[in-house]
Amino acid sequence: MPNALQQAYDRLLAAFGPQHWWPGETPLEIMVGAVLVQNTAWKNVERAIANLRDDGLMQVRAIYELPIEELAEVIRPAGYFRVKARRLHNLLDFVVREYDGSLDAMFQSDVATLREQLLAVHGIGPETADAILLYAGNLPTFVVDTYTHRVLARHGWIGYEADYHEIKDHFESSLPRDATLYNEYHALLVRVGKDFCRRTAPKCDACPLAALLPDGGIVEP
Repeated sequence: MPNALQQAYDRLLAAFGPQHWWPGETPLEIMVGAVLVQNTAWKNVERAIANLRDDGLMQVRAIYELPIEELAEVIRPAGYFRVKARRLHNLLDFVVREYDGSLDAMFQSDVATLREQLLAVHGIGPETADAILLYAGNLPTFVVDTYTHRVLARHGWIGYEADYHEIKDHFESSLPRDATLYNEYHALLVRVGKDFCRRTAPKCDACPLAALLPDGGIVEP
């Protein structure tokens, strides 16, 4: 019998279909988006990425060589633009120093090693690093976010106190190690989190995962 996570995935995929996530035309755009999306809505990220494209800057070395003050102005629509400009510069400095600016070379690295390298870049946390690896590099590492934590905790599959790494390990030990599966699953969890498993006033009765709730409904902390 499929485990709970596999059952949840099957139900979500049947209900919503493929999500075609993450938005971005190139690996670099996806990396940029993963940095810029922190603490802002995606529509704001799209405007910042459009600015980079319009200015002919959507190349590793073009962004890297741009003075940080100028980069901040280009990505201003993403909010916290000065902080994000430094983080983006730090990330591309790493790519240039370690991989001569080649994303192809970077993503050919061992996934565990590359993940540790990304986490060592100032301003790159676990969720951003995993988003870069999974969505830009098509490498099998699961991305955990607030929706993931909420859905799993409310069903009693993890504790509310579980941290990022516990949740990530739970997914990766329960499912096949497959980038396509991880990609789709994360996107489906975002969808169900936004539409049904909301922070307040969740719509459990209409949720595709309703049948998987424990007796008595949502598990509360």
